[in-house]
Amino acid sequence: MKLSQFTFDLPLNLIAQHPSKKRDESRLMVVERKTGNMENRSFKDIMDYFDDKDVFVVNNTKVFPARMYGRKEKTGAKIEVFLLRELNKPNRLWDVIVDPARKIRVGNKLYFGDNDELVAEVIDNTTSRGRTIRFLFDGTDDEFREILEALGETPLPKYIKRKPDEEDKERYQTVYAKYEGAVAAPTAGLHFSRELIKRLEIKGIKFAEITLHTGLGTFRPIEVEDLSKHKMDAEYYRIDDFACKVVNKAKEDGHRICSVGTTTMRALESSVTAQKLLKPSEGWTNTFIHPPYDFNIADSLVTNFHLPKTSLLIMVCAFAGYDLAMEAYKKAIKDKYRFFSYGDAMVVL
Repeated sequence: MKLSQFTFDLPLNLIAQHPSKKRDESRLMVVERKTGNMENRSFKDIMDYFDDKDVFVVNNTKVFPARMYGRKEKTGAKIEVFLLRELNKPNRLWDVIVDPARKIRVGNKLYFGDNDELVAEVIDNTTSRGRTIRFLFDGTDDEFREILEALGETPLPKYIKRKPDEEDKERYQTVYAKYEGAVAAPTAGLHFSRELIKRLEIKGIKFAEITLHTGLGTFRPIEVEDLSKHKMDAEYYRIDDFACKVVNKAKEDGHRICSVGTTTMRALESSVTAQKLLKPSEGWTNTFIHPPYDFNIADSLVTNFHLPKTSLLIMVCAFAGYDLAMEAYKKAIKDKYRFFSYGDAMVVL
């Protein structure tokens, strides 16, 4: 398929700028692949569609405060530094994106905080906006993390046109977030409250946790018309033995496996045995799922409403079927669903 087939006109007023008042009271569009039926519900009604011994697979990655603002030495020019990932812990080397990039050269020093609590040196150019920087800090790793936490900002996507506030520290994070490493929240999981999880568990529904640290590559524009030529950025993932046991037992017994989010789905599809079961693994995945694609593990998907021409929308079309997915998006716009990270959800059954 071609990239141009994955476009639609989205009214800007449908891009959610704030989360819903309660996590599990966002709206939910239920899409059934067999019948093509679609209905509007509240997210907490998701439990009506799943039964005892079904499994929800969730991504327990934790977002860290990745956006920092620094000053360039001598000129004092303000620079935004977006931390992508730690390359080397002992040497405090980080892969970052800088803006405006044209002003930042190898050898430049950057100062962070009102009292220059943190200093970094640019040691390499990686892409047009990418740099490798070394933080010059003599304290312990815990002290370094504390400073990053204090100086960093919740990395809300640019289409949320406001500064992050205290509420975002909690709401741009799933209630089951555990392992720090993501620069973007696995947004399908944002709709699960602790109460809803408890109610699902009481019904007999099981949860399996995997980890995939969402990077900015997930949102990077696709620049080739022929989708088979697109290369995804690699993201770190980990699937442990316990998650595999829970998923495979349910699969073998004929119960439903629901992937909570496209990040979870990418991890699952990166770790499949010849018998189409889940296997424990850890590493980097650049799996790009586009139609036609035969999914191996999950038979249902919870997901938000995504940007046109993104790998996320393309995966949803691969899972739901192109025509049905695009029809669902038309309905979402007509029924004024809220889009993107803080928006509403869809479950594809």
